[in-house]
Amino acid sequence: MSQVLVVEDNRDIAHLVQMHLSDIGVGVDHAADGNVGLAEARRRAYDLIILDLMLPGLEGQEVCRRLRAENILTPILMLTAKTAEIDRVMGLENGADDYLTKPFSVLELVARVKAILRRQDQYRHVAPAQAAHRFPAIGLEINTATREVTVRGRPIELTAKEFDLLFHLARYPGQVFSRAQLLDSIWGYGHEGYEHTVNSHINRLRSKIEIDPAKPMIVRTVWGVGYKFADGATTRSH
Repeated sequence: MSQVLVVEDNRDIAHLVQMHLSDIGVGVDHAADGNVGLAEARRRAYDLIILDLMLPGLEGQEVCRRLRAENILTPILMLTAKTAEIDRVMGLENGADDYLTKPFSVLELVARVKAILRRQDQYRHVAPAQAAHRFPAIGLEINTATREVTVRGRPIELTAKEFDLLFHLARYPGQVFSRAQLLDSIWGYGHEGYEHTVNSHINRLRSKIEIDPAKPMIVRTVWGVGYKFADGATTRSH
């Protein structure tokens, strides 16, 4: 059974989330403040953390930042009552994988949780023979079994969504994906207005894997269309 940690100080919201996730067979632990949530996330390997932005004790942004600094890469879905773009961008910059703005649709929350858990499960069952994907021409190696990435021999720490995004693009070198297509494939939903989520993750990914993020060679922009993985980058799988 998948296990989710909900860090939310509003007990009514926490209970609602727990009830609906239990209906789809997901176990839920609850923490009502940031310090307890951080301790729980350190103590146990969860499949997903649903993290409120405004929390007593320690704010959600800081919880997220500390987890990523400790290389705890559990997917994080951030909940926020704030509507300012900067708050959502800061969440993504601190390592959150996605966000929902309150008040949110419970059906949408459940759909996103299911999509995240499904993708986690898919990578968990990748056959060992297909785990290592090497792209010698650009010095990139992706291991789907351990979810590790190295660039020119240097290990790169990626969040869950950054890894998913890179591997999805790498599977189809040269193929152009629109932002809407990437939303559907990686996040599991395709609502207008969320395209900036893709942009933020692409920018973060480039800052980690590109020699010069301003002149990307691995993940390239196709202006007016979307993004693609390096043309002609052949892979060797082991």
